Parts: sequence; C-alpha cells; structure tokens
Amino acid sequence: MTLKEYKSKRMQDPEFAKEYAALQPEMNVVRAMIDARISQKLTQKELAERTGIAQTEISRLENGTRNPSIRLLQRLADGMGMELNISFVPKNDAPTHRGVTGA
Repeated sequence: MTLKEYKSKRMQDPEFAKEYAALQPEMNVVRAMIDARISQKLTQKELAERTGIAQTEISRLENGTRNPSIRLLQRLADGMGMELNISFVPKNDAPTHRGVTGA
C-alpha cells in the first residue's frame, strides 16, 4: 500500500479527517519554510548562520515539533532575503499548502 492509498483510506474515518484538517495550518507553515529555504538553495546550517538561529532549532521548526512565532518567521525570512507574507484566504479557494509564504 502506498502512502497516498493509506492516507486516502484513513481519511474515510471522520475522526482522523478532522484531526488531519486541524493540523493543516501548522503543516502549511512548515512546508512554506522548507520551500523558501530550498528555493534559496540554503542548507539548515547556512540559514542558521545567516539568522543566528541554531540549526537544531531550524530542524525542530521544519519537522513540526516546534511552532514558530511571527518574530521568528520574520528572522527566517530576513535571513533568506525574503519578505514574510501571511494571508487569510477563503477555505474554498485555499490550495493545500497556502496561508504563509516566504516570497
């Protein structure tokens, strides 16, 4: 069974689907951080050097074990030479990883 098939099967469980949806905003932030760093061709170590944020902390942010503050997101954006842009969009119009962007 592939991961996609497994997820599809699990999403049929209303309780699982509810919890999955509740985690989406956090996962959107994580995906936006990772995508922004990769788009700048930076390693976590290089980003840490640019921002003064420990590489271990960047790792925790990217693996979802720590939620970032707006101030921390701004430091990351600055370190990548990017502008932090947070938006609210209607739920029906929102793609799967939208809401926080680094560009």
